[in-house]
Amino acid sequence: MTIISWIILGLLAGAIAKFLLPGRDPGGLIGTTLIGIAGAFTGGWISARWMDHPITKDFYDGATWAAAIGGSLVLLIAYRLLFGNSRD
Repeated sequence: MTIISWIILGLLAGAIAKFLLPGRDPGGLIGTTLIGIAGAFTGGWISARWMDHPITKDFYDGATWAAAIGGSLVLLIAYRLLFGNSRD
């Protein structure tokens, strides 16, 4: 997959993570989008590095999507824990 497809995957993974974990985010739409992109890269790297599941060249691989969504969820939870009360 190219960088562009990882960014698109990250945008979609961020939207899915936001759907699975609703609520107010400190960063709004832009912050959630960036977290989704970073989560896709992080989830893919963790999957390839420690779970012995190399990243495939196929955009529609279920394990790649699961890793991207999982990475986005982890980063979104961490972001809310660190900066969650900044908008109150």
